[in-house]
Amino acid sequence: MSLKGGVGKTTTTVAVGSTLASLRDDRVVAIDANPDRGTLGSRVPRTSAHTVRELLEDAPRLHRYVDVRRYLSQADSRLEVLASANDPELSDTFGDADYRAADDLLQRHYSILLTDCGTGILHSAMHGVLELADTLVIVSSASADGGSSASATLDWLDAHGYSDHVREAVAVISMFPVQGERVDVDTLERHFEARTRRVVRVPFDPHLADGGRIVLSNLKRETRAAYREIAGAVAERFGEERRGYPGG
Repeated sequence: MSLKGGVGKTTTTVAVGSTLASLRDDRVVAIDANPDRGTLGSRVPRTSAHTVRELLEDAPRLHRYVDVRRYLSQADSRLEVLASANDPELSDTFGDADYRAADDLLQRHYSILLTDCGTGILHSAMHGVLELADTLVIVSSASADGGSSASATLDWLDAHGYSDHVREAVAVISMFPVQGERVDVDTLERHFEARTRRVVRVPFDPHLADGGRIVLSNLKRETRAAYREIAGAVAERFGEERRGYPGG
């Protein structure tokens, strides 16, 4: 999550989810909770035309994994993705109750749930995300705007009763091409180190720059190592109470 768009939230969600799915035997799913027609579904091969809206409409009839699986697309890494509704008006109606219903259904069949959040932190669905989350992944770019937006996200969480989430959060600094003023990344990293549990830099990678489908094997070795570090930081909480793992 982050208050700013374009900092790499969706990229982080898919890359971390793909890393977890490729290293573990259990099922990993990512859900698009962006009310503004999110792009999570476009970052993996679209093997299902269904969306979260259709999954929720048909939920009373979905009792087995094979039933649910028809509504999700799957990457080569085994990560499964639940896309947001294509119609912006339908996407906007995806609120707190919808997110909780989707979480309730998915947790019966998947061990790890990652959520790609939109920029609207006051949107109804965010209440469910924050209430059900074990670990937050806060994403920043290496720009002054991206860094201040990520810091403002932490400020908002602290001010609204989520200080524990802030202390246990994983901060990700995406070193993608920066539009606007670039910051001193060492200073930005120290700032997040003082507030969160772990800070990881993700280096620039040509494979991620075009915003297309993400294939782990096409990433540079340093990029894959960064996402393994993020996945490991998230996995440190797996021994505690588990519900979902929002990121990006």
